[in-house]
Amino acid sequence: MTAAQDWDRQLVHDELERARTDFHHLLSTATKTDLTMPTDGTRWNNEQLLFHMLFGYMIALALLGLVRMFGRLPSSANRTYARLLNATARPFHVINYLGPCAAVHVYGHQRMGAKFDRVIASLQRHLSRETAAELARGMHYPARWDPFFKDYMTLADLYRYPTQHYDFHRRQLTIKA
Repeated sequence: MTAAQDWDRQLVHDELERARTDFHHLLSTATKTDLTMPTDGTRWNNEQLLFHMLFGYMIALALLGLVRMFGRLPSSANRTYARLLNATARPFHVINYLGPCAAVHVYGHQRMGAKFDRVIASLQRHLSRETAAELARGMHYPARWDPFFKDYMTLADLYRYPTQHYDFHRRQLTIKA
């Protein structure tokens, strides 16, 4: 691992920690009124968008295994998989919207903080064990599913993805924090 790669790993680790701290700040300062207020630019309220932001990290954690598997296959195999997923973009977006609407009734903002901690800690543990070769392995993604998915992403890109997603949606919250 080169010094630049170590610095990059530390930067990603620090960005994950920054998001975790910010998420807890939002949860601790948001009032019940804040949580039910509409967001800026989405159909969700603040509580639903907070869950969606958490879910971005949960998805990244789940995708680690897919990258390890598909990254070993010929590019044509994961390109075909990405095309199939892209073809389902319309139902994905419906599910992506409805998921947080339902999830807040199960999770609520009270449980989101603990889940965020567990997911961030897991991502940080995985990141600390990745080799340079593993971080360079990648696969094709369904770029129509998310504006931060590129056609081809490495494992290193995947570790950066959820915080890009978080920061984008953070600006849409209307919580007065």
